[in-house]
Formats: sequence, structure tokens, C-alpha cells
Amino acid sequence: MRLIARRLRADSVQADTALAFVLAMVTVVYGLQSYQARYRAEGWRPFDLTAVGLSLLVALPLALRRRHPWPVLALSLTGLLIYTAAGFQPSVNLWPPLLASYTVIARRPPRQAVAAAVVTCGAWVASGLQARLSVELSVAQSVIATGIVGIFATGTRRLAERNTQLAEATDRLRREQELRARHAVVEERVRIARELHDVIAHHLSALAVQAGVAEYVFASDPQAARAALTAIGATSREALEEMRGLLQVLRISGDASREQEPLYHPAPGLAKLDELVERTRAAGVPVRVVESGPARMLAPGVDLCAFRVVQEALTNVIKHAGRPATATVRLQWQPDHLEARIVDDGPGDGDAVTGSGLGLIGMHERVRLYGGSVHAGPRPDGGFEVAFTLPVTEADP
Repeated sequence: MRLIARRLRADSVQADTALAFVLAMVTVVYGLQSYQARYRAEGWRPFDLTAVGLSLLVALPLALRRRHPWPVLALSLTGLLIYTAAGFQPSVNLWPPLLASYTVIARRPPRQAVAAAVVTCGAWVASGLQARLSVELSVAQSVIATGIVGIFATGTRRLAERNTQLAEATDRLRREQELRARHAVVEERVRIARELHDVIAHHLSALAVQAGVAEYVFASDPQAARAALTAIGATSREALEEMRGLLQVLRISGDASREQEPLYHPAPGLAKLDELVERTRAAGVPVRVVESGPARMLAPGVDLCAFRVVQEALTNVIKHAGRPATATVRLQWQPDHLEARIVDDGPGDGDAVTGSGLGLIGMHERVRLYGGSVHAGPRPDGGFEVAFTLPVTEADP
């Protein structure tokens, strides 16, 4: 853009230089021919080298009219007044000052524009009187000429101001779009951070319980300890796979291994509910799944939301329900929504892992995001219950 701007400025200077040169040559040629054809017979002063020099003084400064509007107008009007006062023929150097005045009016504030129009009009009146015109005719032609120039120049200035305002508005819009894009990135990273919280909380809770079981029965029941260690290994690998899939989304630059590994892993959904239940059972909490109504394939976002809420509820059972405790997951498919309840009958004295309360907050935020409702709290007859409802939005086949 800077290169284009410099090129445009260079082109404008070249155009103004060419215009000034052509206008000077036309003025000189016209002055010589008009003197021989008319003004010589009327007794006007010969169009000599002095007249040529004054004509060049009037026209050539226009080459710098966009860079220095006021000095160019002052030089051009000074040359015109000296040319007129010297007694040379009229109607020769009137147009360059008008063009210089146009530049000032178009590029300067209104007060300066009015001043430029007034001094130009005065120079024209003086030239008309020197040309032996009546006062009325001199004033009329001066006002008309400068008025027309002023109207066009004012329109040009207003158009330039609107273009400047449009450019500023475009720049503000671009900055706002960048801010929205950054905000969207931040929101996405917050969402991924919540995903990481769910993954880590669930799997580490299961690992902690399974490790405790293995340590407890290591000497008395080696077979049970071996099964617990096997479950720890499987849970660890699955947690690593889910975390790798989430963390790859946050990568800014890749490495050679990206060509060999998929960038995104499929998000979990209710299709993986059986695996989640098995991990919970391996952690020492019996889980029963009860499903009613025709199951449907949900949209990815709703499916992920339902899975994460169930996962968080079962994680809380592992961490806080105490032993002995059993859990029940009930899924009831309605025509336009899904109802789910996760209940346990534990005494609620589990203290293996302390909680921060972020899981329940994230659970409410997830369900609310998709237009559902959620309730979580102690049951009157003991235990804890998480119940949520999600509108059913089927996936596109």
C-alpha cells in the first residue's frame, strides 16, 4: 500500500508538471497570436520577452500546486497582477490562477477556501478593469468564474472527506473483525480447557481409585491387583489419546510427526458410554445403564455435551460417593428431547480426591449452551443425583 501511495504521489507530480508546461506554452502561443491578430491594432503593449516571462511565472508554479497550494496561488496571482499593471494585453493569463485557486479550495479548510476565492476574484476584477471593461462586467465575470470553480472544488473536498471517513470506518471494521476473531480463538481455547478438565478429572480420579485398590489387595489378592493395574494402563492410554487430540488443536506450528498422525480425533459421544461405564466399574463403582425409547444419532455438539455431563457425574461418584456405592445411568429418549439421570446411593463420605466445584459449574454451562436444563444435588433418601434435559438435534446423515 505504501508503494502504491508513493507511486500515486509521483504520478500526480508528473501530471501537474506536464499540465503546467502545456498551459504555459499555450498561454505564450495564444498571447503572441492574439497580439498580432487583434491587440496590436488596438495599441496594446507588444507581447515581448517580459510578457513571456510573466506568463511563465503565472503558469509554471502549477507544477507544485498539490504540494504547496498557497505559495503557488500567491505566485500565480502576483504574476497576473504584474502582467496586468505592465499594460500587456488582457485575457491571456487568467486561467492558471483559477486552477491554483481550485486547488486551495479543494484541499484547505473552508476559511482558507473563502480567502482563496476572494483574492482570486479581486485579481480577476483588477484584470477586467485594466482590460477597459465596465465595473459591472468585471465584477460579474469574476464572481461567475470564481463561483463555478468554488462549487466544483467544494464538491471535490467533500468527496475527499467522505473517502477519508470511509477509509477510517473500513479500518475500524477491520480492527473489530480482528478483535472478534481473537475473541473467538479465546472462547475456543476456553472450551478446550474445559474439555481437558473433564478428561483429566475423570481419568485421574479413576486412576487414583484403581491404584488404591491395587495397593490394598497387592499381597492378599494378586489377581485383583493385576486386573487393577491392567485397568490403570488402559485408562492412562485412553486419557493420553483424548488429551493429544485436544492439544493438537492448540498447536500453532507443526512438526514432522503431524504428517503421520491425524490432526483431530473424533469427539467422544454417547456411543462411548459403555467404555465410560467399564472404566467406572474398574474403579470399584458398580454402574447400571437403563435406556428407554428409540435412540437417535445426535448432532456432534449435543452428543459431546451429553457424554461429558454423564462423565462428570460418574467422576463425582468415584471421588465423593464413598464405598459402598452403586450408580445408575438412565437415558430416556423423547420425541424432541433427551432426559438423563445419574444417581448413586453412596454415603457421600468419599475423601480420596477433593473437588473444586468446577465440574458442576462446567456441567451447567454446557447444558445451558445447547438450550437444556440441569439439576444436581443430594437425594432425599441418600446419595446424589444429576438430572439434565437436552433438546434433540439429530445429526445430518
